[in-house]
Amino acid sequence: MGYEDQKPLIFMVVLQFVYAGITLSTRASLLQGMSPRVFVVYRQALAALLVAPVAFFRSRKGGNTCSLGWKNFCLIFLVSLVGVTANQNIYFEGLYLASSSIASAMGNLLPAITFVLAYIVGQEKINIRSLRSKAKFIGTIICVTGAISMVLLKGPKLLNKEFHSDPIHSILRLSKGGETWLLGCLLLFASNCCWSIWLILQAPVSKSYPDHLSLTAWMCFIAAWQSAIVAFFIEKDLDAWKLQTPLELGCLFFTAGASAISFFAQAWCICKRGPLFSAMFNPLSTVIVTFIAFTFFREELYIGSLLGAIAVIFGLYIVLWGKAKDHMINSDVEKKPEEEKINYTIVVDESTDKLSCRIDLEEPLLHKQTIDLKDDQKH
Repeated sequence: MGYEDQKPLIFMVVLQFVYAGITLSTRASLLQGMSPRVFVVYRQALAALLVAPVAFFRSRKGGNTCSLGWKNFCLIFLVSLVGVTANQNIYFEGLYLASSSIASAMGNLLPAITFVLAYIVGQEKINIRSLRSKAKFIGTIICVTGAISMVLLKGPKLLNKEFHSDPIHSILRLSKGGETWLLGCLLLFASNCCWSIWLILQAPVSKSYPDHLSLTAWMCFIAAWQSAIVAFFIEKDLDAWKLQTPLELGCLFFTAGASAISFFAQAWCICKRGPLFSAMFNPLSTVIVTFIAFTFFREELYIGSLLGAIAVIFGLYIVLWGKAKDHMINSDVEKKPEEEKINYTIVVDESTDKLSCRIDLEEPLLHKQTIDLKDDQKH
């Protein structure tokens, strides 16, 4: 196996470090005093500035511009509201109230939540007699059980680390640390639900507006305005919009640039190896975030949360195994030789004329027997 074959593997491992860096640096800037709502506005605005020129020149060069009518605008507005504005505002609020390791572990619930929502809307089918359907169902239950364990069964602390931060910029004023942790986990779960809905909505949106790069630029631009309106009504203090430390400024540019780069790298890896190969690396980011946060950022780590995260990862792989079996079966059906498809079609079409077919097959045999009888009579 040469270097070219190893490229997707290398890129996916590097991407997990990038995702871990985004999670850790974002939480660090939030703990420094930056407002989560303001952070979403700045991040989406920078992402739009990075993606929009590339999308514009690529569409001009390729000549594949899509029309932005009222229907497409409403669809893009909806997916931006659900998948970016609501998702990121809820996610960063949960990240602020909980911890970076829990936020990364909760992200592994995404395939299970998407499977449940896709089944509700009819995009997924469950055959209880099929082993792959059972795997997806059981894996979803294990993921949800692990997530509940992470939230409710914290257990004793590992190495008894003590570190407390007061979430002064949270819109949810809580007095007890346990309530802060619980609410943060619930917000992270809600964020995954928003992201799953966004994934399901991609089918009609991509069909109506197939230019994905231009679609991304529009989503970032619209989400920036939506998030700005949300922040304007929530953040009463104008000082919250100021970048007071170099860490906040560096985190914004890093997350915006890393998001833009990871978009292209992720799309390239999916094109080469498929979406299942990409999803298999998600737990690696959780391990990286947990190790760095626990070692260098003094985040509290509980035995119950650790066991719950392991259960979530285990359930994730069971769900992915079931999806992989579905993908293999669909690929085998699509790769059938054209000769087999033609022969099969002929048999099906001629099944209505079964009598004439039988006569054609039996007539030579009867004719041969008749000739043999005549020869015996002559002798």
